[in-house]
Amino acid sequence: MSIKVISEEDIKTLETLAAKYPERRSALLPMLHYVQSIQGMVSPAGIQVCAQVLDLTPAEVAAVATFYTMYKRFPMGKHHIGVCTNTMCALLGGDELWKELTDTLGIGHDETTADGLFTLERIECQAACTVAPVVTVNWEFMDSMNPKSLRELIDKLKIGAPVQSTRGIKITSIAETGKVLAGINDGKYQESPLADDSMLAGLRVAQERKMKAPAAKGAK
Repeated sequence: MSIKVISEEDIKTLETLAAKYPERRSALLPMLHYVQSIQGMVSPAGIQVCAQVLDLTPAEVAAVATFYTMYKRFPMGKHHIGVCTNTMCALLGGDELWKELTDTLGIGHDETTADGLFTLERIECQAACTVAPVVTVNWEFMDSMNPKSLRELIDKLKIGAPVQSTRGIKITSIAETGKVLAGINDGKYQESPLADDSMLAGLRVAQERKMKAPAAKGAK
């Protein structure tokens, strides 16, 4: 699989991202997301370009790129599928979902299918326990999944059929998501609801009971 070369136009975009921050090196995380959106991974060449733009050493950039699991050092598929298998999701079916996916696609953690369509990741927590078990597609939530709905999801993605995330936009690709994570506005944020009913349940109970959080020590 060939890795796309970072163009002069891409370097200009990286320079624009760096210019957003008072300390240019603060742009490294967004820049790595952008590089990954272009190349499908964070390659040695991508690390070198980020280092040059930010006047860092390649070792400094590589240290960051290898620390955060969202940055991959291998070619990703079109769709990144994350399965939460932390305690709540695991108890409610997350492990079963993971087995379903690995059996269906024939790959494991941080592996990509031969057709370049899917990359799987076993994730510790998606911060969505109220709608467990949770799967994400390109970091968009698919809530309260089960083996049947998961199979249907994969079948749709395989043929390029429209897929609407539970609390977000229509599924595109991990490359498009990477650009958004880099801070490039795709204009679709209004398609995502701020919160669903289950997320607001605790707030409603607190309001009904007139509950308030205790004041922090020293607060005025």
